[in-house]
Amino acid sequence: MPHIDLGADEQLFPGITGLLRFRPETAGPLNGLAEVLLRSEPHPLSRGERELIAAYVSGLNDCGYCSSAHSAVAAAQLDSGMPLIEQVRADLESAPVTGKMRALLRIAAAVQRGGHQVTGELVEVARAEGATDLEIHDVVLIAAAFCMFNRYVDGLATLAPTGPEAYAAAARRIVAQGYAG
Repeated sequence: MPHIDLGADEQLFPGITGLLRFRPETAGPLNGLAEVLLRSEPHPLSRGERELIAAYVSGLNDCGYCSSAHSAVAAAQLDSGMPLIEQVRADLESAPVTGKMRALLRIAAAVQRGGHQVTGELVEVARAEGATDLEIHDVVLIAAAFCMFNRYVDGLATLAPTGPEAYAAAARRIVAQGYAG
């Protein structure tokens, strides 16, 4: 049960979707931010890779709704699908991702712990693995934004569906229409 009355059926509008309906004047900017960070093209990181970053940070924040939702969207856009997402979330160091993606996910994890945790060494390792300044910038911003989104969703105690079907359906919609659609 959410901490406030969202004026919508939680089963139909779980997680952030109910919050966005409750306050439409904030929905536009929040959806716009997600759209730019996770879907804008051209971008050196694929949409699936950017969703993986969002899912990873959400998992570190123990936000069940965002972690499940963005894992489903990432899986729908990455050739390796959900097994890769689960491997990354379980053990980044042994997950079958590129050195660059591992370095970028380490930066995302540092942001999740606190902005000052992002060190010059983490950035240099990412650069040595081929990461550009744009990729490093956007990883930091995605991680920071998802800390905010996670706290928004969990701070108001929104409903997180338990089955993967709800997340898969939402993922199909997001892949086809985006966040602002």
